[in-house]
Amino acid sequence: MVGSEGIGKGLASDNDAGEAALALMAILQTQYLRYVIIASWALGLVATVGWVPAMVWFIGTLGAGAVRGAFEKRMAGKVGAGWGMIFPAVATITTCAWAAAPLMAWFSPSPFGQSLAVALLISGYVLVFAQLRSSPRQAIVISSPYGLVALAILVSLWGGPLFWPFLGVIPFTAAGMFVLVTMTMLREERIRAFQEHQSHLIAELQAARDKADAANNAKSNFLGIISHELRTPMNGVLGAAQLLSATRLEQTQRDYLSIIRNSGDNLLSLLNDILDMTKIEAGKMTFELADVNLNDLHGRVTGPFVAQAEAKGLEFVSHFTGEQPSVVRGDPLRVCQVIQNLLSNAVKFTERGKIEYVIHSTRVNDKRVRFDFSVTDSGSGITQEDLARLFQPFTQVDASSTRRFGGTGLGLTIARRMANIMGGDIAVTSEIGVGSTFTLTVEAEVVEWSAVEAAAPIHAEIENGGSLSVLVVEDHPVNRMILEAWLASAGHTTASAENGQIAVDVARDQTFDLIIMDVNMPVMDGLSATRLIRQDGVNAETPIAVLSASARREDHMAGLDAGADAYLNKPIDFAALAVLMNRVGGGRVAVRALQEQGEISVAA
Repeated sequence: MVGSEGIGKGLASDNDAGEAALALMAILQTQYLRYVIIASWALGLVATVGWVPAMVWFIGTLGAGAVRGAFEKRMAGKVGAGWGMIFPAVATITTCAWAAAPLMAWFSPSPFGQSLAVALLISGYVLVFAQLRSSPRQAIVISSPYGLVALAILVSLWGGPLFWPFLGVIPFTAAGMFVLVTMTMLREERIRAFQEHQSHLIAELQAARDKADAANNAKSNFLGIISHELRTPMNGVLGAAQLLSATRLEQTQRDYLSIIRNSGDNLLSLLNDILDMTKIEAGKMTFELADVNLNDLHGRVTGPFVAQAEAKGLEFVSHFTGEQPSVVRGDPLRVCQVIQNLLSNAVKFTERGKIEYVIHSTRVNDKRVRFDFSVTDSGSGITQEDLARLFQPFTQVDASSTRRFGGTGLGLTIARRMANIMGGDIAVTSEIGVGSTFTLTVEAEVVEWSAVEAAAPIHAEIENGGSLSVLVVEDHPVNRMILEAWLASAGHTTASAENGQIAVDVARDQTFDLIIMDVNMPVMDGLSATRLIRQDGVNAETPIAVLSASARREDHMAGLDAGADAYLNKPIDFAALAVLMNRVGGGRVAVRALQEQGEISVAA
């Protein structure tokens, strides 16, 4: 019982403190209006009691209001901490000064005094209950001085003809206050119910958003994993096609082989698009800055499309305008990817006429330059309605173009998002029947404004027709067969292993000139095998090139940290592998130098 009483007292105290806090907040929000009301009451008193008493009341009430206002501001943050009873006590004392006004008016000799007193009494009650309409108990306490004045007036009227009329005004006033409080409580209850409903809707929206984010992340992870895993079997398809093209084939067989290679290249392009899209959505798209020679970049960008345009009977024109720097700092892979997408679309969707590719350079300052890469075609053009949805994912202007040309509708979406990440954008203008112009605008840091001497070319052929002894470590039989066949065709001797453990055992008994090591294998992975080989004295200084379908930079660094000297991506670029083999004679130092120069690592 004692505990229950303590809990009950605590709850009651909390309720009192909460009600006091609400009341104080309401008063503080309207405290400056009280001075206007004091002045209006003083004007009424002047007409009944004269200037002097009215001014005395005015000054006294202003002083009481100023003291009360200062006190309320100081205790505003303490009401909920046990000061709940002090606030109504102070407010009640200051209300006594207000209640003096109807008392002065009632007992004044003016015939208008009694009417003014009744008006002031009702007005006082309305003011208190209007300010404290959400705290009726506080309003009753604070308005008690008006009740004492009403009682004093009733006592003075006892036995007179005005006693009962004045008494009849009291329930009328009480009913008005009751209606005011009741309507306020009903309105606040509706507001509270609306706020609870709104909070419920917000919670449901947040839950739906979390589910949508989770589903989107799951979709992106699924697409990333699937597209990544599909790159490994694609190595077998494209590698076998490369080997088959080096054999004697009939024309029909070559036609079929061309279909296989083109289809494989298109599938690899689609896989790369999906990987890029999932990276961008996950915020994991990385850009690596490097020094870029504009002439070299121009050749890399335009090379594949000059032949394509000529094959379709199109004229391909490209030139530079403006103040062109020689070397800038940027990500050549991503810039090429964006521009080549624009050129690919221009050639694909243009039936006759020409393709014009213009690189305009504008000097921003001595260290920065702005590029406008413009691709103009003479195609059919794009309507304004279609332009609005041109860069949306999985969207193509003409649905029939998907059937005619293929594609996922991701190219322009990826291109614009990459441009945005690089701090630029892609703009498009088009006229029906005339053609379209796509412009990539991006800024870059200038390394050299003047031309620099071109680096000496690196040849892919093996010098002097030399023969190497190569250990091929690959768990996939097709990939292993392709590598062995390609190496054998160049006169090299090979040994093979299907997992890392077998590779370690073979490397202990035989010396090799080069080890090509797959990363993901059963029994023992390639990185673990590389570490063990480095610990063995037989092939400790043999160059090792790790091979993986992963295109992430962190995976590249993990291979090099494990003791490898170079990193090659799948599908294998045989020209890059030939360059690497050409440096094997110089040992690990030469191969590492080649890797550091970025001439054999192909990042996706």
